[in-house]
Amino acid sequence: MPSTPPAQPGQSFAEIDTPALVLDLDAFERNLVAMAAFSEARGIRLRPHAKTHKSPEIALRQIAHGAVGQCCQKVSEAEILVAGGVGDVLVTNEIASPAKLDRLAILARTARIGLCVDHPDGVRDAAEAAARHDVVLDVMVEIDVGGRRCGVAPGEAAVRVAEAVARSNTLRFAGLQAYHGAAQHMRSIDERSEAIERAGLAARNTAERLAQAGLECPIISGAGTGTYELETQSGIWNELQCGSYIFMDADYARNRQADGSPFRSFEHALFILAGVMSKPVPDRAILDAGHKSAAVDSGMPVPFQREGAIYTKPSDEHGILTGDPIALPHRGDRVLLIPGHCDPTVNLHDWYVCVRGLHGPDAHVEAVWPVAARGAVT
Repeated sequence: MPSTPPAQPGQSFAEIDTPALVLDLDAFERNLVAMAAFSEARGIRLRPHAKTHKSPEIALRQIAHGAVGQCCQKVSEAEILVAGGVGDVLVTNEIASPAKLDRLAILARTARIGLCVDHPDGVRDAAEAAARHDVVLDVMVEIDVGGRRCGVAPGEAAVRVAEAVARSNTLRFAGLQAYHGAAQHMRSIDERSEAIERAGLAARNTAERLAQAGLECPIISGAGTGTYELETQSGIWNELQCGSYIFMDADYARNRQADGSPFRSFEHALFILAGVMSKPVPDRAILDAGHKSAAVDSGMPVPFQREGAIYTKPSDEHGILTGDPIALPHRGDRVLLIPGHCDPTVNLHDWYVCVRGLHGPDAHVEAVWPVAARGAVT
């Protein structure tokens, strides 16, 4: 059962209860427009990843800006997206459970549904589920382009999996899933460029071998917020799966551009609003946002526009700000924190508190959206 929202539309920013997941609507909308304009100008499809936001509200706004549909990682996420009005969903993951495949096939009665496979057994299982429910599923053959996670080896092994898909009456070969997750957070542009160049060679070689086998490869999909420009420049990928661009987090901000400057293609739009519950000494302020409010797998949250303040040593319900006493807030003050990793941070909250004019004197709550797919992990 969802908790009571920490704010209501029409309230002032000062009335938001803490801790809260705050969305800066102005920055969020600029990020939406920026990525949509990028993909449109270059004639490349955009299929944003909903594992970032877990929200049909956000998904439909991305589609309104030109996205062809959504990606997600879990069948339960796909169910919530389709229930919320999204008509085209690709599950960019392997599904080995017959029960999950049945759920996915049922979704295909009302939406275009795709999934990834990397083994002939996965092809067989998906085909049987589609046959049980009299539907056709789109299938992307996932190749390992360097992430060393899921994915069949590029080249002939991938062709054999694709041929198995093509032989099925209940599956449609939709192309290649060629996502290099590890490359997204390589800090230097040289590291990212080298990784994506290798990934591109693997994807191109596989597509050429598919053509030699008489199989058309309509889509090569992948890319993320950290590398999307590189995949686009390669001319190999024709669909982008970026997710974090709508929010930007502290970890992506650590990436560097070609001139060594911070990655600034998108703005920070997602924050944890925390309250100062105690300040026992001048150089330590205690916040009401700890592990249950912010994921720290990619580093600690970063206090926004509070140079000299450092978030450290979180426990379940507490976070500690240390540093220059002049930079630290006082008891009763509120602090905006930039999440270290936006995706799992979102999954800790029930609500987005959507604020208009966040950094101005008239900041107010314009909307409250549910994190509808929070906890959707099956």
